[in-house]
Amino acid sequence: MAAESIPFPISPSTTTLTSTTTSTSISHLRHFHQTQPSITTAKPISSLRCQAVAGAGSATPATTTTTPKKLKNRYEIENLTTWLLKQEQAGHIDAELTIVLSSISLACKQIASLLQRSSIINLTGAQGTMNIQGEDQKKLDVISNELFCNCLRSSGRTGIIASEEEDVPVAVEETNSGNYIVVFDPIDGSANIDIALTTGSIFGIYAPDEQCLVDYDTDTLDQAKEKCIVSVCQPGSNLLAAGYCLYSSSVVFTISIGNGVHGFTLDPAYGEFVLTHEDIKIPKSGRIYSFNEGNFDLWDAKLQNYLNHLRKPGGPHGKPYSGRYIGCLVGEIHRMLLYGGIYGNPKNEKAKNGNLRLLYECAPMSYLVEQAGGKAIDGVQRILDIQPDQIHQRTPIFIGSADEIDKLVSYLA
Repeated sequence: MAAESIPFPISPSTTTLTSTTTSTSISHLRHFHQTQPSITTAKPISSLRCQAVAGAGSATPATTTTTPKKLKNRYEIENLTTWLLKQEQAGHIDAELTIVLSSISLACKQIASLLQRSSIINLTGAQGTMNIQGEDQKKLDVISNELFCNCLRSSGRTGIIASEEEDVPVAVEETNSGNYIVVFDPIDGSANIDIALTTGSIFGIYAPDEQCLVDYDTDTLDQAKEKCIVSVCQPGSNLLAAGYCLYSSSVVFTISIGNGVHGFTLDPAYGEFVLTHEDIKIPKSGRIYSFNEGNFDLWDAKLQNYLNHLRKPGGPHGKPYSGRYIGCLVGEIHRMLLYGGIYGNPKNEKAKNGNLRLLYECAPMSYLVEQAGGKAIDGVQRILDIQPDQIHQRTPIFIGSADEIDKLVSYLA
């Protein structure tokens, strides 16, 4: 490193010591010290060098050394594949579940790409068909469902697929198919697609009670379907893994395999999900509530009293709760995991069982929130304890920070 010239009290004709000092310059310096005995303030060369290294303004060389804190390399990242392999090595999941989760992440990348270009490639608007629940399907509802199914089939580790867009569970017929049951909602909040607002995908993974592969030699198709339905209809407490993918200003893949909740953000430069939210813990309380208050007059009087309480000024700052409603369960839960609060989709006079599906919407989200330290109930019992009777069974749900759910229970009691 080039250092500045160090001045000496000598005549202009005398050589000055620099970082590029030659042997001739050093000999001149030695000669100067020998011929100028009256100058006693000159410092040894070693001392001058230490001062230069210590930096400008340092009057005294440091007498102690401190081990510098190791800085994280800005190129040091952990992607989803690496993280999954680490979980496998630690014994949290097996190799087959690793493959299933990787195939789901691939489907999410493909859906994210289509959503970003939906207006350009004419994928907005209705498909012209309805699903089993009588809901109009968007073009991307159908395409995203096919993407999920194809990725799961090609993984070779999936036995049964149950989707919001499928009338009945689908038994994977490929050779050497696995035993895992994957339930999913390929596009949550599809009404937001045409206006480029938040959407998402939700998934849950179960181990089957018994392998459900269609054997057309011994079973009729109806019997095979019955086997699949029995195997799929499990309570959320049986989940092996669950997660969602948020499609918004960022694409965020959030997952739990039973040891906390972790979020990965898609880096478009690499095409990889990168770990950005490690071990998410939902705040115990929050000041945000999310209900579709357009249905307020259709709700139970006890729930109305609870909402009226949230609207009144209170708390340490004397302010009411903030109302936020996205119209996409994935977006609501993602915000809640980070900021806390409560989300509710209760039953009402027109929807006695609520609006959301238990198996592939409420159960996976409840699993995630509980893993992060929150709670999820239907107003009476824990969501994860409900035994589904039907694939597309609906349920009311209240989900969020533990303290906020406890407060709600005190009003509903």
